[in-house]
Amino acid sequence: MTLLNTELKDFLDQKVDQYNNLSFIEKDPISIPHQFHEKEDIEISGFITATIAWGKREMIVKNGNKLIEMMDYQPFEFITNYKHQSDFKFIESFKHRTFNADDLAYFISALKHCYTQYGSLENVFSEFLVPESKSVKEAIVGFRNVFFELNKNPKFRTFKHVSNPAKGSASKRINMFLRWMVRNDNKGVDFGIWNTTSPSILSCPLDVHSGNVARSLHLLKRKQNDWKALSELDHELRKLDSNDPVKYDFALFGLGINESFA
Repeated sequence: MTLLNTELKDFLDQKVDQYNNLSFIEKDPISIPHQFHEKEDIEISGFITATIAWGKREMIVKNGNKLIEMMDYQPFEFITNYKHQSDFKFIESFKHRTFNADDLAYFISALKHCYTQYGSLENVFSEFLVPESKSVKEAIVGFRNVFFELNKNPKFRTFKHVSNPAKGSASKRINMFLRWMVRNDNKGVDFGIWNTTSPSILSCPLDVHSGNVARSLHLLKRKQNDWKALSELDHELRKLDSNDPVKYDFALFGLGINESFA
């Protein structure tokens, strides 16, 4: 590692320590699954919250709390007992930007399908992990295929709410969810409840803020925030920490959101 890279690593490691602690949770969407202790409740509330994680953080947290309140604070029990949207009229009132009641109803049915057929969301993802691969791309694509097994209409509106890296998407929200589930560094932010996936193959949740910071730090050259850019960023972050590259999401996010770093 060159002196320049050593200085960059030291700087980013300091920022990881600054933001990767319990104080991070309160205003972040990860606060929603942190209200639970059972694996299934954490998975379900985490996945749905990550899905709506775009826009202002305050609104994401507000609507995430509204979702689990609608589920009577028992996500897994609600999912397993769900039969039809008409049985739960309160679902019709939910909306977060373009994610509406119909999307939510499908998500609930699809999650029930995942637990019925696979036992857990972790099992769905791990089913499609490629051992020799250094990426979660295939697992995300496989999970997405399972998730939409209940509706194969090519014009189905809900497709857009689970991004597809096979079509070039950076899949920011799914990668964030995977960070939550997989990383286990005993700092209390990420859950580390999935042990079938190595944190070494996780990808950084790439969005406008983290992308701009990464470019400012010369970790990323590509201008688009797509899967190619994500692969480029992953390559550079793994030089800094090959075992846990996605920890630098805390640094990039914190620098972008809290410090307006450029």
